[in-house]
Amino acid sequence: MNANSERYVVGVDFGTLSGRAVVVRVSDGAELGAAVHEYAHGVIEDALPGSGVRLGPDWALQSPQDWVDVLRHAVPKALAAAQVPAAQVVGIGTDFTACTILPAAADGTPLSETLPDRPHAWPKLWKHHAAQRHADRINELAAERGESWLARYGGKISSEWAFAKGLQVLEEDPEVYERADRWIEAADWIIWQLCGVETRNVCTAGYKAIYQDGGYPSDDFLAALNPAFAGFTGKLGRELAPLGGLAGRLTAQAAEWTGLPEGVAVAVGNVDAHVTLAAADAVRPGQMVAIMGTSTCHVMNSDHLAEVPGMCGVVRDGIVPGLWGYEAGQSAVGDIFAWFVESSVPASYAERAAELGLGLHEYLTQLAEAQPVGGHGLVALDWQGGNRSVLVDHNLSGVIVGQTLATRPEDVYRALIEATAFGARLIVETFEKAGVPVEEFVVAGGLLKNAFLMQVYSDVLRRPLSVIGSDQGPALGSAIHAAVAAGEYPGISEAAAAMGKREAAVYAPDPERADAYDRLYAEYRRLHDHFADGEVLHRLRAIRNGATA
Repeated sequence: MNANSERYVVGVDFGTLSGRAVVVRVSDGAELGAAVHEYAHGVIEDALPGSGVRLGPDWALQSPQDWVDVLRHAVPKALAAAQVPAAQVVGIGTDFTACTILPAAADGTPLSETLPDRPHAWPKLWKHHAAQRHADRINELAAERGESWLARYGGKISSEWAFAKGLQVLEEDPEVYERADRWIEAADWIIWQLCGVETRNVCTAGYKAIYQDGGYPSDDFLAALNPAFAGFTGKLGRELAPLGGLAGRLTAQAAEWTGLPEGVAVAVGNVDAHVTLAAADAVRPGQMVAIMGTSTCHVMNSDHLAEVPGMCGVVRDGIVPGLWGYEAGQSAVGDIFAWFVESSVPASYAERAAELGLGLHEYLTQLAEAQPVGGHGLVALDWQGGNRSVLVDHNLSGVIVGQTLATRPEDVYRALIEATAFGARLIVETFEKAGVPVEEFVVAGGLLKNAFLMQVYSDVLRRPLSVIGSDQGPALGSAIHAAVAAGEYPGISEAAAAMGKREAAVYAPDPERADAYDRLYAEYRRLHDHFADGEVLHRLRAIRNGATA
């Protein structure tokens, strides 16, 4: 094909700390240029920008301006790096962390712009966990009333999701709630900014806003939580847009931001984890994709409906039209390793790592890798960020058992890596016990760079690991959706086959290590089940919150 007749698409991935854009060739998925833009405000956890208003425990907010800045900076830089004529770009697709959600006026203006000193006016990031008590009430009432939708979420909805966060706003700042004409996922809000059309994608509506069988929870149910909550679904929007669909065309304003031609196709919004399946060409039933970074999302398709305890949700057409999309996850994975390194590793380790020309994570990994399985005498629970699956309780906290005066940082580091692998194994086993077989385990995300960690997962799971063939999985996945929205492929499956990339069975389990990990996993399960009721961990959290109030 003549280079002048090639067509290209842009994928933009809005992450936790930054946004990245990639320019992709439609014909084969080749990634020709990429750029990253760091959010100026990052994650807002302690105090609001400007006013300095303090936030409470477990808050996590973001700034909409940071998202727009990604369009203004990362997209033009990626286009320049690709050396692709803008006139040959036919579409743009985006993905977001979820549930990252914001209150907005009817015209889409974020309330954080008009009420900058009000915490509840700001977007709540996915890892905002301060709505746990609101989620508890939703779950208790739904179980009491026998709400049919509850089983689709493994028996519990999460404090991270739209209804718990919305109820928190209503009860803690009723004025902000009243002024919020829209309660909208960032995944849909950014599409509104790109094409001037308000849409609601089927993915976030299903997984994060309890949309099942053609509707949201009833006003009667919501009124039983709080009479003023009865009209909440009116803020969510009713018409859902299909994944891979055309949301609209790039506006003149957005064309100025991005450097792309006005009028190019804008794909319906989506979630970072879910678009990654297309990037890995892993959209067929039985292919579980684990997107491993600060947290891990476990996402897969199936051709049948089952109720999996503790899953984040099962949604018809939620990943690929025509299939049931399942999601589970771990609230913290890379975040756990980062927390430990930042809080608990002595300066002498950093000095030694520098002498060897290594980063601290690399140095600890080398030390940990030299140990035999079980040599540290530890077992840990991977709950430093709460538990998403299978317990769905973000008020749980991490546990490390077996420490002695001889325990070293590398011992704990390895135990934490193993704990996240044990958590992943429990998720896989729970799916298979519920009748949803996992036939291939595919890994994507930043933690792929740690080969030792990947080998631990293969040994613990007792199965080969396939890996995505891209460093920009979500952005590539969004670009694939853009190609579908632009009419370049008839559907997501066809586009993924042409543009996605996956290497099969890159890591294989070692039988001896796998046997040793079976023994450690049994101890993990005992510890998991002992603390699963949360009694001790909840009391400790309450004592902490009371002491810091």
